[in-house]
Amino acid sequence: MKEYKKNFISFLLNSNALKFGEFTLKSGRLSPYFLNTGMLYSGKALNNLGMFYASAIADNVKGKYSAIFGPSYKGIPLAVAAVSSLYSEFNINTDYTFNRKETKDHGDGGLLVGKQLTEADRVVIVDDVITAGTAIRESMEILKNNGNPEVSAVIISVDRMEKGTGEKSAIQEIAESTGLSFFPIVTILDIIEFLKHDSARDEHSISMEMIDKMEAYRETYGVTY
Repeated sequence: MKEYKKNFISFLLNSNALKFGEFTLKSGRLSPYFLNTGMLYSGKALNNLGMFYASAIADNVKGKYSAIFGPSYKGIPLAVAAVSSLYSEFNINTDYTFNRKETKDHGDGGLLVGKQLTEADRVVIVDDVITAGTAIRESMEILKNNGNPEVSAVIISVDRMEKGTGEKSAIQEIAESTGLSFFPIVTILDIIEFLKHDSARDEHSISMEMIDKMEAYRETYGVTY
């Protein structure tokens, strides 16, 4: 596993954004873990988060891209933090853009804030966790109607690799219907692998019993790519 992925998992644990226990999801499933990126609201956390998104973009997205798009609302700070870190950490100077929830009809107007996109642009979408994929589908429609740029990839924080309403995950369904490439900073398999090391479990007070529960949950609801 690449070093930035290990560091990202430690970051989630130390920030209390990744929790273990019993959590009832929107789907009604009882999950042994829960990810809440809403906990990452400090200046330090946002700076680190931007660095991890930038690392995933630099690692996975090949060729030039002209903008990072963040779906409102959670994607807005992600896009801003990512472009800042792309420049400071990788010397990649790119722009950001995000959408308003409603089109502004005064001042500068329009639906997009930041770079105004055209068909000549190549865009990377950043989001936190994909559950049903609604935000990504809405983003694709917004971009199609506002410049129609090429979307080269979607970067998310954690891929739960979990079935949706059928046998495939939401990411698999969207990827197959749109042709988009999805790149998580880490997957749930990365997290399980990380926590199987005694030192990681000891540092974060996580038992092997919890790892067993996570693997049992995957046996029931997990998908394989």
